[in-house]
Amino acid sequence: MTESKEQEKLLKRINELAHKNKKEGLTEAETRERERLRREYIKNFRETMRSNIEMMRIFDKNGKEVTPEKVREVQRKKGLRDD
Repeated sequence: MTESKEQEKLLKRINELAHKNKKEGLTEAETRERERLRREYIKNFRETMRSNIEMMRIFDKNGKEVTPEKVREVQRKKGLRDD
């Protein structure tokens, strides 16, 4: 899975703050920023992962679709399936 430019920016800043924390510590504002960035990064990651799973169709080696029914139901609700 490739990361979007936004996710890359978030991760870069999170890492900068992590390195600064190890070297010299963070101010209160930087600690709040780090927590906000972490929450945003995880939220975006989960949304992307959910979308990828919901778009997925799984086939066995014989070509028969074996996508879990729960995923099929979500796909039907979103208009991604006709069956």
